[in-house]
Amino acid sequence: MRILIYSANFAPEPTGIGKYSGEMAWWLAEHGHEVRVVAAPPYYPTWKVDRKYLWPPFRHEQWRGVDVWRAPLWVPKSPTGLTRLLHLISFAITSFPVMIWQIAWRPDVVLTVAPAFVCAPAGLLTARLCRARAWLHLQDFEVDVAFRMGLLKGKLLQRIVLRIERWVLRRFDTVSTISGRMIERLLTKGVAPVRTRYFPNWVDVTRIGTMASGNFRKKLGIPPDAIVVLFSGTLGGKQGLQVIPEAAGRLAARGDIVFVVCGDGVVKPSLEIAAAALPNLMILPLQPSGRLADLLSMADIHLLPQSPDAADLVLPSKLSGMLASGRPVIATCRSGTEISGIVSQCGIVVEPEDGSNLALAIVKLADDPELRFELGRRARTFAEANFERDAVLGSMFGPMESQISDVANDVAA
Repeated sequence: MRILIYSANFAPEPTGIGKYSGEMAWWLAEHGHEVRVVAAPPYYPTWKVDRKYLWPPFRHEQWRGVDVWRAPLWVPKSPTGLTRLLHLISFAITSFPVMIWQIAWRPDVVLTVAPAFVCAPAGLLTARLCRARAWLHLQDFEVDVAFRMGLLKGKLLQRIVLRIERWVLRRFDTVSTISGRMIERLLTKGVAPVRTRYFPNWVDVTRIGTMASGNFRKKLGIPPDAIVVLFSGTLGGKQGLQVIPEAAGRLAARGDIVFVVCGDGVVKPSLEIAAAALPNLMILPLQPSGRLADLLSMADIHLLPQSPDAADLVLPSKLSGMLASGRPVIATCRSGTEISGIVSQCGIVVEPEDGSNLALAIVKLADDPELRFELGRRARTFAEANFERDAVLGSMFGPMESQISDVANDVAA
């Protein structure tokens, strides 16, 4: 197939949507598809455009067998509700002519990845003009998140934006998202069940093993017998990360538990301030993808904090890697959410923003190695059964390739 991917975030961004859009494009190219991508220059999670991409603002490059067209965007220094919206709109505007240019290539599929939802109209229009399959993939419900977390405000504005969202969603041939609860939300927004697809974020289980190498512990000076409690990922507002220094403060008297937070994002400065006063909390910069396996296997316990306002509107992409590492997970989320349903099988769930109960859950696992081993075994099994990369991507693109081939044969006949 000829597949055009429209994603503001793309490789070489190391985390979040950029990571997954990049891996998907690479996998498709390796499996014989022709792939083009329209994306912004890499800027996430630091919220600063990579210096290599400052000029020229528009460019065409080759990345691992994929043709990538870059269009510029404005990146705010301090992201807020309004500045985030303007940031996304800027890319929608600059990338629009680049998308229209791709019509001459006549792709079979135009896959728009949201965020940014403001790019969905251009993705839809491009697909319709070249008679391609219009596919929208939602990594989170950014409109709902923006209003629930107070990034955007006003009942009238909310009604208008949600109506526009509903109108756009219903016009795509396929609308996919990353969790069962998010599929249910698509149905409430008027998307026909036959057009919805469950498309979870994946993990390469062959790259992430369960055996710890000890490299990271040695570099950080962490004793081999210490219990490492790790959070690795984007340090953003949707994660509810302030609960980590609160729990670390409650356990500072224990010398055998070390908290490690690894990543970058808008809340990193506040975490660094907290860590300066806590001897058991370390803040590390975002690590290269080649070190991810060693980093994840360093942990004895993974933390998955989540803001209560983002419940079932997102499913953290980092969860699949945590599970693949064969370590138990402690999630701070509301009961009854999809995160709760998954983590309760291979870890412990506590209420969000509750540092006291988070500390108690950490102590429970720290003091019971047999429980940690059993929950870690379940985590690895769950990752292999549900998030294995080739199985996830093959199940999504295999049937679509057959459908497009059948349509082409009918037209030829």
